[in-house]
Amino acid sequence: MKPQEVTMEFVREALPPRKTDGHKGDFGKVLIVGGAVGYTGAPYLAAQGAARSGCGLVFLGVPETIWPVEAEKCVCAMPFPLPDKNGMLTEKALKALRERLSECDVLALGPGLGRSPETQRLTLALLETEKPVVLDADGINALAGHMDSLDARRGRVTVLTPHDGEFARLGGDTAADRADTSRNFAEAHGCVLVRKGHRTLVATPQGTVLENPTGNSGLAKGGSGDVLTGVIAALLAQGATAVRAAACGAYLHGLAGDLCAGWLTEYGMTPQDVAEALPSAFQTVLIEER
Repeated sequence: MKPQEVTMEFVREALPPRKTDGHKGDFGKVLIVGGAVGYTGAPYLAAQGAARSGCGLVFLGVPETIWPVEAEKCVCAMPFPLPDKNGMLTEKALKALRERLSECDVLALGPGLGRSPETQRLTLALLETEKPVVLDADGINALAGHMDSLDARRGRVTVLTPHDGEFARLGGDTAADRADTSRNFAEAHGCVLVRKGHRTLVATPQGTVLENPTGNSGLAKGGSGDVLTGVIAALLAQGATAVRAAACGAYLHGLAGDLCAGWLTEYGMTPQDVAEALPSAFQTVLIEER
C-alpha cells in the first residue's frame, strides 16, 4: 500500500488550537531527559525544538556534570541536575525523574543520553510510565535486546524516531521496502514510528503510513533529530494525537529546514538554525487560514 503524503492542509487542521486567554499551564509540560559529557548540544536542541513549537513549560533533566553548561545555554527551558557517573546519568536519577514526570504531560527520552548499562537500565525503568513518551537516539538504542519493554507499552502513546541504523538495531529490516517494513514494525510493537531520512515516514499501529514531503540534505547533520524530538513532544503536550504530533512535527521540522536552505544554503545551515526557523515554518502553515 502506497504511503499517504502529508500536506500543508493536513498540518494546518491537525495543529493543536491555541486559547486566546490561555496561560503556560494550558500549553503542556515536557520533560526532556538526556545529555552526557561530549553531548551537551543534544538536550539543548531538543529543548529549543519544544519551546519554539508552543510548549508552555520545558524541563530538562541532565547529568550534574554538564548542568552548568545547559543552565547557561537554556533561557527558555528549565534544566536541573541529576546524579551521574563518568558524565552520564545513573539509576540514582530515577526517583527525581519520576517525581518531575508526575507533573509533566510528555517524556522526551534519549537526546545525547550516551550508552552504558546504567543509562540502559534508567531508560527501561522510565518506559514504565503511563505518560506519552518520545524515544530518540540512545533511548532507542537502550531497547536493543529489550523489545519487551516497548511491547509492554502497547495501548500507551509511544513515538520512536530512529534513523536507519537505530531501526536496524531494533531488528527492523532496512533492506526491503521502507514503507512496508516501517508498517510491519509499528503494527508489531504498537508504537508510532517516525523513520527519519529522505521523505521521512510515519507508521502507525493501525497500518497507516504517512510520507513527509519537506526537508533537504542540510538536515543531515548531527543535532537535527534532537530538534525534531522536541517538536513532536511539544505537540503531544498540547493535546495532539500521537500520529498528528509525529506527522506535523516531521513536516514543520522539514519545512524549517527548507526555509533555512533558502536563507543559508544546505551547506551552511545548522540544527540551531532549524530550531530558530520553526516559528517561520508555523507562520507559513498558518498564514493562509487568516
